[in-house]
Amino acid sequence: MFLECEMELTSKRAAKIIENFGDQRILVIGDIMLDRYIFGDAQRISPEAPVPVVRVERESEVPGGASNVGLNISTLGGEVNLCGATGADLHGAQLRQLLATAKIGIDGVVEQDSHPTTVKTRIIAQRQQVVRVDHENGAGLASDTIDAICERIGKLAERATGIIIEDYGKGVVRQRVVDSAITAAQERDIPIGVDPKNNHELDIHGVTIATPNRKETFDGAGIPDRHPYPPPLEDEALLAASDVLFERWGPKLLMTTLGADGMLLHTAEGPVRHVPTRAREVFDVSGAGDTVIAVCVLALAAGASYYEAAELANFAAGLVVGKLGTATISQKELLGFIG
Repeated sequence: MFLECEMELTSKRAAKIIENFGDQRILVIGDIMLDRYIFGDAQRISPEAPVPVVRVERESEVPGGASNVGLNISTLGGEVNLCGATGADLHGAQLRQLLATAKIGIDGVVEQDSHPTTVKTRIIAQRQQVVRVDHENGAGLASDTIDAICERIGKLAERATGIIIEDYGKGVVRQRVVDSAITAAQERDIPIGVDPKNNHELDIHGVTIATPNRKETFDGAGIPDRHPYPPPLEDEALLAASDVLFERWGPKLLMTTLGADGMLLHTAEGPVRHVPTRAREVFDVSGAGDTVIAVCVLALAAGASYYEAAELANFAAGLVVGKLGTATISQKELLGFIG
């Protein structure tokens, strides 16, 4: 059975859930990185190659990856502790300072000599991304770094009201880390969410919510995607891929994010539902998945039902894609957008 979802979340109920965000303490585990932005103007093509010449006007740095999930939670009023790894380098020090300024706990962040801090640099001209430059090490993290992360998960989870695993495929999210996080969540009976990447071999049974995007859903299910896309509830391939992942992962809620097509919600308690997007305009989808998982787990920890958490996350995603770059939203913005 399938259902086109009418909004169940009233503005009064949304306000009550959001009011409880300030009492939540969320542990975010995953690949933390630094996002750099170079903004400029491009008026001509280089004589050296057929590429635009960008005259730099300003630069900025913000926490990225799992640390952007933490930043989303912090700006929405929740308390955050991060667990992951940075390099013992200038970018790592810069990221730690940004996190400290945002009042995000870094007791779970391991500094390592053998692995540089991951940095994504985006060059933007006339509100369009021209190119992205990544600084990263493709080698896996050292075993003792993973040991230290698992140890810190156990300690930091003691105060948590929710846990998020944010996988960007940079080496932190391994089975030992996932097992440590799920065990900690089950012992405390708190919600745990996973925003997956392409770690198809990971066993995440026991998570509360998983939020793959369309590509991750098809890749994880081992089913080929195809164009053009029919409406989500008529998309037999999408529904089949969702069924496969729901059986394999066993979450309470499987939320497949579909960009401009909204979200597909799969639970054991009712029909598969489609929630249309709330976005009014789209400038940049960077970090939208971070916002979705942040709001979902924050809302569940604050007492929301699965569908209420999904609707709040959908509104939040609609807001954040209307901003340029890796962005966050406030309680006031979210309440105003819900209306």
